[in-house]
Amino acid sequence: MGARNWISGCSVWRVRWGGVSAALGRRAAAGLLAVVVVAAGTGCDALSDRGSDSRPPTSAKATNPPAGLPAAFTAGQRLNWSACPAPSAAQGGGDAPGGDWECATMKAPLDYRRPGRRAIDVALIRKRATGPERKRIGSLVLNFGGPGVSGVMGLPEFAGDYASLGQRYDLVSFDPRGVGGTIPVNCGEKAYEGSDVCEKHSGRLLPYVGTAQTARDLDLMRYLLGDQKLNYFGVSYGTELGGVYAHLFPKNVGRLVLEAPVDPTQNLLQENISQVKAVQSAFDRFARHCADAYDDCPTGSDPEQADQRVIELLDKLKKTPAATGGDEKLDGDLAAHAISNYLDLGKEGWGPLVKALREVMEQGTGSKLMKKAYDHAPGARALPRAGARSEPTGGNGTSALVAITCADSNLRPGYTRAEQWIKETEAASPVFGEAWSLSVYLCYDWPFHGERATPDVSADGAPAILVVANTGDPTTPYAGAGHMVSELGEKVGVLLTVRAEGHGSYPQNQCASRTVDTYLLDGTLPARDTTCS
Repeated sequence: MGARNWISGCSVWRVRWGGVSAALGRRAAAGLLAVVVVAAGTGCDALSDRGSDSRPPTSAKATNPPAGLPAAFTAGQRLNWSACPAPSAAQGGGDAPGGDWECATMKAPLDYRRPGRRAIDVALIRKRATGPERKRIGSLVLNFGGPGVSGVMGLPEFAGDYASLGQRYDLVSFDPRGVGGTIPVNCGEKAYEGSDVCEKHSGRLLPYVGTAQTARDLDLMRYLLGDQKLNYFGVSYGTELGGVYAHLFPKNVGRLVLEAPVDPTQNLLQENISQVKAVQSAFDRFARHCADAYDDCPTGSDPEQADQRVIELLDKLKKTPAATGGDEKLDGDLAAHAISNYLDLGKEGWGPLVKALREVMEQGTGSKLMKKAYDHAPGARALPRAGARSEPTGGNGTSALVAITCADSNLRPGYTRAEQWIKETEAASPVFGEAWSLSVYLCYDWPFHGERATPDVSADGAPAILVVANTGDPTTPYAGAGHMVSELGEKVGVLLTVRAEGHGSYPQNQCASRTVDTYLLDGTLPARDTTCS
């Protein structure tokens, strides 16, 4: 399931510009409703009541609107829920979800510092609680990682994983700023074409797509959904969004789960190096298993031999890419990311990875690895990134990933420093270092300054927040979970450790799932330092 190649979630994104291939960080995918920036005198004339729900409304009504917003965004706005349309091109296209799914558009300020100027549309989706109304808790807002992942596309795909929660919560998700149906960033027609193209097509949006702006959208969303407090489940990059929300609105925090957390104490370079080390460690564990379980293990008899064989494979593919049965061939960069994506699946991915490596090593074809190389259509040049729960197709996920990351991070390395960082990244992993290294150039010539080096998730005054982390996570390393708990603040962060491989544990691990459900449904937290096996 399943954020920066430096971290956030499902694997690494890759783009090409100026002849340079870059493995873009892990956090990561697709996009709904055609959304436009609306200029309206005061910016609020467009915020009229556009109808009411087709089904009876719930009795819940929040009394704490976000402070400082014109009344047209709060008292003057209602969410008009109706049947969902087919996904837009920015979301990846496809069929409408149908069934019990409802979609709506929320008006929000483009710039929360000047909320009276321009409004944007934020694309929302929900499935109403399936249980009795008297047992309904409220809405549970979900973010599946990224940045760059469309919640409007992701929620229908993953709703079955949250069925127990969906009995008492309306399950709600959305497209964050820059993604899919919410002011989608355009950095190229079919592929990411560089910062100059981003500025040309989306320059007026780029300063306003950062995580802090999206966190403010979350608070407006909470109010319009009728909830006094925000109940939230964030995965990978979604944990950063949830942490930033808790920092900005500690008194409005309800029951928050942060699963597979990013490390809020690390900048992009530090995240990148930590992640590539974690991927290497996960590969070493896979290699030991392979040697023990298979007489003809394709990676050999121990991790050292595995490193040597896969490095030779990647070098070979770099020179002569393998056929895949499709239009695109498998090169070394794609193969490295595909291996990482199999590792994100935990032990369930180990058997398929053995088959994929056998195919390319013995038959010279790379169809099985290619299936795990991208989380977008091939034209998007994007790979799954840490924190992404899905493998969607198409959409503007690559453009959104870059735009959101560079809006958040103020890291702008000069050429000399960037070259040094590349060497440091390559040295961190013999197998994956080279493929990960060019993410250093991600925000190299971005046209706007980023907000800060690391996100502020300190949440003094918030209730306890549950942080869930796998010890063998190859995408958001386990050490970052402890840092997230510490940064949230004393008596705020509560860590649930899961002794498991892979990126994320809900709903795969029964112990972790029971613990999370108990918290979200009953409000009961696990004892501190609880461990699930």
